[in-house]
Formats: sequence, structure tokens, C-alpha cells
Amino acid sequence: MYKKVQLPLQTLNLVVGFMVWVLLSSLLSFILDDISITSQQAAWVTAIPVILGSILRIPMGYLTNLFGARMIFMISFILLIPPVYYLSIADSLADLLIGGLFIGIGGAVFSVGVTSLPKYYSKEKHGFVNGIYGAGNIGTAITAFAAPVIAAAIGWSATIQLYMILLGLFIVANFFLGDKQEVKVQTPLLQQMKGVYKNEKLWLFCLFYFITFGSFVAFTVYLPNFLVANFGLDKVDAGLRTAGFIAVATFLRPVGGWLADRFQSLIILMFVFGGFTVAAMLLSFAPSITLYTVGCMTIAIAAGIGNGVIFKLVPMYFHKQAGIANGIVAAMGGLGGFFPPLILSSLYSLTGHYAIGFMALSQVALASLILVIWMYYQDKLTLSHQVMETTPLGMMVTDKYGRIVTINPAFTDLTGYSLQETVGNNPNMLSSGRQSKDFYRHMWDKLNRDGFWQGEIWNKRKDGKHYLEWLTINAIKDDAGETIQYAGVFTDITESKTKSV
Repeated sequence: MYKKVQLPLQTLNLVVGFMVWVLLSSLLSFILDDISITSQQAAWVTAIPVILGSILRIPMGYLTNLFGARMIFMISFILLIPPVYYLSIADSLADLLIGGLFIGIGGAVFSVGVTSLPKYYSKEKHGFVNGIYGAGNIGTAITAFAAPVIAAAIGWSATIQLYMILLGLFIVANFFLGDKQEVKVQTPLLQQMKGVYKNEKLWLFCLFYFITFGSFVAFTVYLPNFLVANFGLDKVDAGLRTAGFIAVATFLRPVGGWLADRFQSLIILMFVFGGFTVAAMLLSFAPSITLYTVGCMTIAIAAGIGNGVIFKLVPMYFHKQAGIANGIVAAMGGLGGFFPPLILSSLYSLTGHYAIGFMALSQVALASLILVIWMYYQDKLTLSHQVMETTPLGMMVTDKYGRIVTINPAFTDLTGYSLQETVGNNPNMLSSGRQSKDFYRHMWDKLNRDGFWQGEIWNKRKDGKHYLEWLTINAIKDDAGETIQYAGVFTDITESKTKSV
């Protein structure tokens, strides 16, 4: 019973955590009526919760493996109650910064579920499961939509205090419904770090999530105040539009995970970063509210799908170090939401517009697109290399002039010749002398005409013994149709042929 309830329970936990995490950005336009601060200071107020929410994600993943999600969620929500109350009675910039820093714990709980939930499901479902859990960031939309409406009726201070009741309810829910028997992982932290920090794929995933989730967080905290200041929208309308952005990105996150479970994840990421590149370029031209909405919605679609895809990839590449790897990647995503509002605010102060900031996002997204393409082909080469290294069939590749370029270990096992002894030589070093010149002439005629040849041939091992092999030769051509290499695959059939005779 406890195992079945973990996905909905932990997803709701994330909803609550994210609701608290964006309290300041959602209510800032109301808070500014009572606490006088500059636009630059307001940017810091909205960005500061992201700091702790990002940094704590690294230990959160590790601690979840040690103590289980039930304990970590309960402690996190208990620790959130004091800063939420402190914010409700804030009357200065310092109060907003201090309280804002500690409500960052609400964003840090993301690492708990992505570390815990995969333990309950097969690998084939990890993308979809993490996508559903990640949809818990709809909590940001709930606060962005509901908090301004409630604040308009009862004030921003009383609105913040309502969140203390919500946190109390979920402390109780986790106490009774959390899984006390969750599988624990006792791998030491340093050992997990050693297993991941040298792997370049971890840092590429960090960059990708820095953009996808970072954009989601940045737009969430940046849009409400920007829409009011730049387009003259009223506070509730700006909140509704921000909630729409969040809702699109959130609901598409499980879709991204589902797609990653069924299709090549890296190809999906190519479309994601292509969308980011085009949308950010559109926003850099400071368009009308209509085109601005199109650009923001494109960002929301790309961010939502991209977030789901990335957390399918992380446990796939780092199964044994999932806790720490999830934490590091998630932390970088959170930090991706910290810097853009500050950079945009600074650039606006210097230049009077946001064009340079959005153009920078476009260029970083384009660089990420190039890196994803590189990863895709690198993985294909790695897979080809693994197939060549592990197959029991002998393999040999020559250039178009017949010089041996490489062989695999099975070739050495079958013939006795090492890589050093074969590279640069001609395959006729294996010739047994049993085939006539007409045999080879017909073989090359077919190879040149059809692009492949297949048949039986007698060859000679290094020790001089003859053996019968079944050989397939394929011509490898370039895009212009010119042969650039030949690949031969063979197996020893001497014994089976002798038995059949």
C-alpha cells in the first residue's frame, strides 16, 4: 500500500515545496506597495530563494538515499515554517533577503523524489515517472495564480501565513503515508563523487538542465513584475499569464519523460534547443505582447519537454550514483534560474532594454544544440566500438586500397595475429593459397557491382594452420557514393563443415 502511494504523495510534496519557493516573486508587486526598494534590489529579492534551493539539492539527493524520502520531506517542511512566518512580518529589504534565502529549501526538495521514486519502478518507466514527479513544479503556477488573488482580498502578509497551515498538513501526511521501508543506499559520498565528476556527460547534463529548468525558474520569477512594468498589465492579469507559462511547461514535463522512454532522448533534445534558440531570438527584438506571448510559450514547451528528457538520461548514465548525480544536475538547473533575472535587470539598467540578455540565451541554446548533436554521434561511435569489441565474430576494416585499418579482439582470437601485426598490411597475409585467381576476380567483381560479397573461403592462421571461414565483405561508401573503406566479418566454420561432411 505504501509503495503505491509514493508517486502521488511525493509529487504533491513537490507541489507544496515549489508553492513556497516562489512566494516572493508572486507577491512582489504587492510587497512593493509597503516596502520601498529599487528595481535592482527587487531582482535580488526574487532571485535569492534560488540560491539555497539550488545548493541544497546536492546533499538532498545523497541524504534521501541514506534516510529515505519520508524523513527528508518531513524535516524540510518543518524547517520551512520559521522563514515563511518571518517573511509574513517583513518590513525591510534585509527581512525579505533573509526570509527569501531560507524558503529556498522549498525548491531543494526536488532532488528527493527523483532519487527516491525510480526505486519503485522498472528502468523502462523512469522517464515517465520522473516526468510526473517533475510536474509537481505546477506548485509555482498555483502560487503565481492564487497568491495575488488572495493577497488582493486579505493582504500579502496574511496570504503568506496561510502557507504555514499547508506545510503543517503535509508534515502529517508524510508521517503517516511516507514509506518507512524505502530501500537505503549506503555508498559513501566521496565514492559517489569520484564516480561522476570526471564524466563529461554529467557536466553536459548540468548545462542542458541549467538552460531548460533554469529558464523555467527564471521566467517564473521574472514575468510577473516584468509584465506589469513593461506592458502595463494589472497584477492579477500578469499573475494569470505567468501561471499559464508555468502550466504549459509543467504539463509537458511528463510528456518529455514519456517521449524519452520511447524514442532517442538526444534527438528530442535537438528539437528542444532548436526551439529555445528561435524563441529567445524572437524575444530579443522586444516584440509586441502577442509575439512576446508566442516566444514565451515556445520557451515553456521546450523547457517542459527538455526537463522531462534530461531526468530520463541522468539515471540511465549514472545508475549507481543516481543520488549525487541527480543532486548536481538539479542544483545547476536551479542556479540557471538565479542568474538570468539579475543579468536581465543589470542589462536593462545599462541599456534600457533586454535584447542582449535574450540574445545571450539564444546563443547558449545554440551551443547546447551543437553539443547534443555531438553527444548523439559520439554515442553511436561508442556503441559501434562496443559491438566491435565484444562480438565473437572476427572483424577487419581496410581502406579503399586494401590496407588494414583496424581489427577487433575476435579477429586476434581466430587468426592469432595481433593489432600491431595486421594494421597497414594487406588481407592477403591470411591467404591459404587454396582459392584460384578466378575466385578472387569473381569476388571483387560482385563486391564492386553490388557493394557486398558473402561466401566460404579458406584462410591461414598465424601458426600456419588452414581454416574455413564464412566471410561477408561490405563496401563502405561516402555521401557521393564513392567507396572509402571495406569491412569484413567472418566466423570459423571448419568444425561444423567437417561434421556435416
